[in-house]
Amino acid sequence: MPKRLATVQATLRWSVEGLIAGVDEAGRGPLAGPVVAAAVILDDRKPIQGLADSKKLSAKRREALFDEIRAKALCCSTAQASVQEIDQLNILQATLLAMRRAVLGLRLPPKLVLVDGNRLPVLEMRAQAIVKGDATVPAISAASILAKVSRDRWCADYHQLFPHYGFAQHKGYGTAEHLAALRQHGPCPEHRRSFRPVAECLR
Repeated sequence: MPKRLATVQATLRWSVEGLIAGVDEAGRGPLAGPVVAAAVILDDRKPIQGLADSKKLSAKRREALFDEIRAKALCCSTAQASVQEIDQLNILQATLLAMRRAVLGLRLPPKLVLVDGNRLPVLEMRAQAIVKGDATVPAISAASILAKVSRDRWCADYHQLFPHYGFAQHKGYGTAEHLAALRQHGPCPEHRRSFRPVAECLR
């Protein structure tokens, strides 16, 4: 186990008694689709090898870990905030809303929630924000994988409805291909109209 990871775990383990949930999100930057959050409470008796920041893993490895996390975690939950909520609230507040929904969706209530980043959703239990937590805290790494795979699957499904935008390839991010499709076809119902590249196509 990396020294930094062991230090983070030791510090957190002794600070609270009870279940610890990790929380992360996927989809803050794309021009389309919901922002997805996940919350995971791992089972120490069923270790999962290879947990890491989802962005550092291949799609195949993420898919395999997704199934293993779902099978071995004490409980897990995914939730989202819609494009309409993103446009109404802004992307930060919508992300925090999705995180709150993910935590509230857990079958077992955690005593402590560890959130990737530097902002916390409104929660009734103790919570701590950890910058780069998806690389140092296994429960957050697991949450990042669940959120990423869930959102990628949403993009693949939505691609079937609007194939000319290329969601299955770029996952909604502002690639040259995506921007060209936006200019040619205009926004679809799942484009975030509060994001500048989309708003410019509405003028």
